[in-house]
Amino acid sequence: MAKVIGFVNQKGGVGKTTSTINVATYLAEAGKKVLLVDLDPQGNASSGLGIDARALEKNLYHAMILGLAPQSIILQTRTENLHIIPAAQDLAGAEIEMVHIDSREFRLHGVLRQVRSYYDYILIDSPPSLGLLTINGLVASDEVIIPVQTEYYALEGLSQLLGTIELVREHLQPNLKIGGALLTLYDRRNRLARQVVNEVRAHFPGPVFESVVPRSVRLAEAPSYGKSILDFDAFSKGARAYKGVVRELLEREEEEKKLKVL
Repeated sequence: MAKVIGFVNQKGGVGKTTSTINVATYLAEAGKKVLLVDLDPQGNASSGLGIDARALEKNLYHAMILGLAPQSIILQTRTENLHIIPAAQDLAGAEIEMVHIDSREFRLHGVLRQVRSYYDYILIDSPPSLGLLTINGLVASDEVIIPVQTEYYALEGLSQLLGTIELVREHLQPNLKIGGALLTLYDRRNRLARQVVNEVRAHFPGPVFESVVPRSVRLAEAPSYGKSILDFDAFSKGARAYKGVVRELLEREEEEKKLKVL
């Protein structure tokens, strides 16, 4: 069964979609079968992998709200082993429609349950909010990774997000774990950025990835070409950072397997 990892932060512009796309791509490059779920109505993860959502007849909305089998909307990306369930603007109305649906927090969970056995990892790119779509993403996840921008307001709202995760644990998904904080948009020349890194490492209630994602023009350019950083510039600093993140993820997985054996 796939491990489901949600990338969550209610703040926009923290590198959440960039992280989801590139972690998914490097996992696929490592030979893992990966499904990326674009839960954001803006569809940036879809367009960032070269999918034109406007040309699609079906997307995540049709599975979550209309009950369509997810197998019929999963698309192959240009990366071997990496599939995607795309999002489109239709999804923007899903939160309103779900209000009157029974077990509305479990709609995405039900969709992914149908395909979990086909993948090693399922990564969810959540919208920049703490609304019902994001709650669906949390309930469907085994663990969450929180991208944290290394700037002045980085920790603002983090306590609210952690509180929401705790509420989901208490009432909806007791096995949900915090997979870690991922430091993004780092400029090592900036003293404040270094201070934020130290603050997060000292006070974040969970693991923090050793790999830090730099502020990078190449990372910012890649989505406009519909490419991951691996396909766009595999030798850039951003590419090395995300390769390091995935190496850490896979090493943790191996450690978890060893502990289960013991």
